[in-house]
Amino acid sequence: MDMEMRDSPTADEDNQLAMVDSEVETQPAKRRKKKSLVWDHFVIEDVGSGNRRAFCKQCKQSFAYSTGSKVAGTSHLKRHIDKGTCAPAIRTQDDSQLTPYTQPASSGTSKKLHRIPGSSSVVFDTDHCRHVISNMIILHEYPLHMVEHSGFVTFSTNLQPRFDMVTFNIIQGDCVATYLREKQTLMKRIEGIPGRISLALDLWTSGQTMGYVFLTGYYVDSDWKSHRRLLNVVMEPYPDSDTAFSHAIAACLSDWSLESKLFSVTVNQPLSDTAIENVRAQLSIKNTLVLNGQLLLQSCLARTLSTMAKDVLEGGRYVVKKVRDSVKYVKFSDVHEDKFLEIKQQLQVSSTRSVSVDNKYKWNTTYEMLLAALELKEVFSCLQSSDPGYKEAPTAEEWKQVEILCSYLKLFVDAANIIASQSVPTANTYFHEVCKIHMELGRAAASDDPFLDGFVKLVKENFDKYWKNCCLILAMAVVIDPRFKMKLVEFTFTKVYGEDADTYIKYVNDGIHELFNEYLAFPRVPNDEEDRIVDEVKNEKSLAGTLISCNGLADFDVFIMKSTSQQSRSELDMYLEESLLPRLQDFDVLNWWKLNRTKYPVLSNMARDILSCTTSTVSCDAVFDSTSKEMDRYRSSLRPETVEALLCAKDWLQQELLLSTSANTTLKVESLI
Repeated sequence: MDMEMRDSPTADEDNQLAMVDSEVETQPAKRRKKKSLVWDHFVIEDVGSGNRRAFCKQCKQSFAYSTGSKVAGTSHLKRHIDKGTCAPAIRTQDDSQLTPYTQPASSGTSKKLHRIPGSSSVVFDTDHCRHVISNMIILHEYPLHMVEHSGFVTFSTNLQPRFDMVTFNIIQGDCVATYLREKQTLMKRIEGIPGRISLALDLWTSGQTMGYVFLTGYYVDSDWKSHRRLLNVVMEPYPDSDTAFSHAIAACLSDWSLESKLFSVTVNQPLSDTAIENVRAQLSIKNTLVLNGQLLLQSCLARTLSTMAKDVLEGGRYVVKKVRDSVKYVKFSDVHEDKFLEIKQQLQVSSTRSVSVDNKYKWNTTYEMLLAALELKEVFSCLQSSDPGYKEAPTAEEWKQVEILCSYLKLFVDAANIIASQSVPTANTYFHEVCKIHMELGRAAASDDPFLDGFVKLVKENFDKYWKNCCLILAMAVVIDPRFKMKLVEFTFTKVYGEDADTYIKYVNDGIHELFNEYLAFPRVPNDEEDRIVDEVKNEKSLAGTLISCNGLADFDVFIMKSTSQQSRSELDMYLEESLLPRLQDFDVLNWWKLNRTKYPVLSNMARDILSCTTSTVSCDAVFDSTSKEMDRYRSSLRPETVEALLCAKDWLQQELLLSTSANTTLKVESLI
C-alpha cells in the first residue's frame, strides 16, 4: 500500500480529477463518461476490501486507482503509456498514425492532455521516424550530417522528446538500406522486361579530379510504357583514361545482369578510337552486338546542341556582349526601366517579351535575351537618343547579326525542347529537327557572309560528327513510326544529299532489313499471346509440309518451298507497303505497336528496342546546361558506395512519387467520367 501511495500523483490537477471521480462514484445517477485518453488503455477492476485498481489492456500491469472513498489521479497511468514502457503497445502500434498525446511547451501552468477527434491513440515509433528522415535526406539532397546539427537536434527534441537522436553513421546506414530495398524492387522489374535496354552515360567531374559516371537505363516494359532509371553512379579515379567508360559499363551490366540485354550506349562526350575499341571488346564478350555494333555507341544530342550553341555565341561574342550590356543598363535601374517602358508604349511596340539578363550557365537564356532585345530594338535606339547616359545601343548592322544568331540558336532550342519537354521521349521524335539543322548548316557553309564564317565551320564540324554517328538510328526510329516510315527518309535525304540521296536511302533501307533479319534469329522473351500466334503459324506450315511430302514428289516439294519462300513478304515489307497513318499530334507510337504486336510479332520486338534507344544522356533540367555537371564538395567527401546509394535512391523514389501521383490523377478522372 505504501508503494501504491508513492506512485500516486500529488499535483493540484490530479486532486481535482480525484474529486470529480469521487463524485462519479458517490452519485451514480449523474455518472459521466470519462474523457481522459488513458481510459482507451486501462480498465478499472475491483480487487477486494473496497479497493479498485487500473489494469493496462495491453500488458495487464495494475496501478493504484481507489482505496475506499479516496481516488488516485491518472498521471501515473499517462506516464505508463506516454513514456513507451508498455512493450505490447509498442509492438502493436500503427505506423500510419500520430503519437497519442500532444504536449504543449513547458510552462508554469499545469499540462493537460486532449483527445484529438477522429484519431486513435498509438505508440510512438522511432524506427518509422528514422525511415521518414532518411527519405527526406535522400529526396532533398540534405547532408547526412544534418542529424547531428544542433538546430535539428533541438527541433526534434522539442517536437518529440521520446525520439532517440541518430548519428551520421546510423542515418547513413538507413539511407543505404532504403537504396538496397528499392534496388531489389527495380531489379525484379528489369528482369521482366521483354526487350533490350539502352544505357546513357553522363560524366560528372569533381574538385578532387575524380570522375563520376552516371549510368541511366532506358527500356519499354511489357505494357509498352517507356521508363528511365538511374542504375549506377560509378566513381572513376582517372576519368580521362581510355578505360573509364568501359569499366563503368561493365560494372553496370554485371550489377544488373544485363550482359545479354544491351541494345545501345549513348555517351556525352567524344571517345578516342582506343576507348571505343575498349567498349566494343568489353561488350562483345557476353553481349550480342546488334547489327555488328553499328548501333552500339551513340552521341548525346543534348551535349551536341549545347556545344554548337556555345560555338555560335562565341562567334558573335562582341554583339552578344553589347546586347547584354544594354539589357543591364535598363534592368538595374528603376528610372531606366520606367523610361524604357514609356518609350515602348509611345512606339506602340507589340512585342509581349520583356528583356532580362541571361544566365551564363544556361545557353537558352542567352537566346531568349537576344530574341527579346531584337524585338525591342526600336525602343533601345530611341532610348539612346533620349538618354545621354546610354551610349551602347547596337547599330543597325549589329542588329542584323543578332538576327542571324537567333535564327541558328532557334534550331538548337527547338530540338532541345523536345528532350526537355518529355520525361522519357521516344527516339522517333528527333529525326525531323536534326535534319533541319543539317540543311540550314549546309546552306550557311555555302554562304559568303563574313559574319557566318566566324562560327559556321566549327559548328558544322561538330554536327557532322554527331550525324555520322547517329544518322542510322535516327532514321530507323522514324521508319518504325507508322506516320512516316521510309517516305520521310526519302523526302528528307533528297533535300539533304541531293543527287547522292539514293545512296544514303539504300543505306538506311538495307540496315533496317538486316536488323530485322537478326531479330528473326534472336531468342525471344516468352510472351503468352505472341507465342500463341507464332505457334499457330508454325502448326499451319507444319501441316502444309506434311501434305506435300505425302505426294511423293520430293524434288517438286523442294521447288515449291523455295519459290514460296522467295515470294513471301516479311513483316517488315508488309509494314512498309501499308499506307501511312494520319499525323496526329497526340499520337502514341508505343501504344500503336502494342495494339499491332500480334500482327507484327517480330517487328514489334525490334520497334520496342529502337524506340527505347535514348539520344540524350542528361535529365530534362540539364538539357540547356552550358557546362558539364560537377559533384559538389560534400558528396565528393562521402564514400563512393554512399554517393551511389543516395543519388540512385533519390531517382527511384522520385519516379515512384510520379507514378503514384499519375495513378491518383487517373483514378480521379475516371471517377468523374
